[in-house]
Amino acid sequence: MSRWLVTIIIISLLIIVFEAYAFQAIKTVTKNKFIRYGWLLAGVIPYVNFFYVVLSSDRSSGQTRQFQWAFGMLLIVLLPKLFILLIMFGEDVVRWLQKGFSYLSSTETKPLPGRRSFVAKLALGIAAIPFASILYGIFKGKYNYKVIKYQLSFKDLPAAFDGFTITQVTDIHSGSFTDKEEIEYGVDLINKQKSDMILFTGDLVNNFAHEMDDWIDVFKKLDAPVGKYSILGNHDYGDYSKWKNDQDKEANFKAIKELHPKIGFDLLLNENRYIEKDGQKIALVGVENWGKGFNKKGDLNKASEGVHKDDFKVLMSHDPSHWEYKIKEDDFNYQLTLSGHTHGLQFGIEIPGWFKWSPSQYVYKQWAGLYEEFGRYINVNRGFGYHAFPGRVGIWPEITVIELKKV
Repeated sequence: MSRWLVTIIIISLLIIVFEAYAFQAIKTVTKNKFIRYGWLLAGVIPYVNFFYVVLSSDRSSGQTRQFQWAFGMLLIVLLPKLFILLIMFGEDVVRWLQKGFSYLSSTETKPLPGRRSFVAKLALGIAAIPFASILYGIFKGKYNYKVIKYQLSFKDLPAAFDGFTITQVTDIHSGSFTDKEEIEYGVDLINKQKSDMILFTGDLVNNFAHEMDDWIDVFKKLDAPVGKYSILGNHDYGDYSKWKNDQDKEANFKAIKELHPKIGFDLLLNENRYIEKDGQKIALVGVENWGKGFNKKGDLNKASEGVHKDDFKVLMSHDPSHWEYKIKEDDFNYQLTLSGHTHGLQFGIEIPGWFKWSPSQYVYKQWAGLYEEFGRYINVNRGFGYHAFPGRVGIWPEITVIELKKV
């Protein structure tokens, strides 16, 4: 039996279990056949639509908006039913344990009258929370831009750069955008920070250079007096599409690189620049994408050629796994690293300063926010845009402002 067939069978069984428990909850709450079978129909349509889109899509188109919306519709019906499953199955476990106890003790234990109905209503009520949250995330949450500010102090920061500000933006994913007014608002919000320098840490597009055509004039408006610098992310290499030939892929990659100067960014391809102020300087180092499980085009040694070990360095590296596996303990001492890539999975629960959770944390040790080890920092920006899921729930799009301070 092939691996794909086994996968399809497992997924089908899980869907049947999800739908069976969800239907059981509805059937317990109402006897109205219109509602019952309307529920079944509303549940089946997103599955059919999703698998149709997946099976009929041309891989040369990459991940399309059609796929994103099909995936979003699937999550709308699937995630709430997960909560229904957990609650209803939990009640079944209690029921089975009671029957087992009755059998072993020869004492009849009857469930409380109306308990099943109460549990079903509870399950449906709780399921309404993720249902509403996902709807909000798709239509509003993906544009709920948050400005997050940090002040970081360093002993080896040149005195001229005390108070120097950096705005970090990452993961634009222009191929996902649909609302120009909201994107313009986000760009204006970046400019309102009035930072000395703007740094973009990769993933300008989803797959293709032409995705940026309608957005060049918008992002050209980004302004910073000291300069705007950028690097590439994993999506900028065209690796997630099927190409007719290598020449087409290379032409697309060349066009993506040429987009950066068109919007006023100096693209660093395993390169560095010195930023000077009042006769002092800091090094800005930009590597190509390096990620665990992704292509490893990032060359830290090449990117740092001409930079001295005792220079203060700001490193741009798209994937935070690079910091975890290569950068944080490097003797060359990269004081501050800026990354993105994870998006915080665009889904989670976050109460600033108190609690932060997302499934992303089971994949990346550094997945959102500021981290410090060995006296070195990494900021993992949650991303400006969105990808795969056409929304954000709890993990909002981010604009990071970092102020450097001299101790």
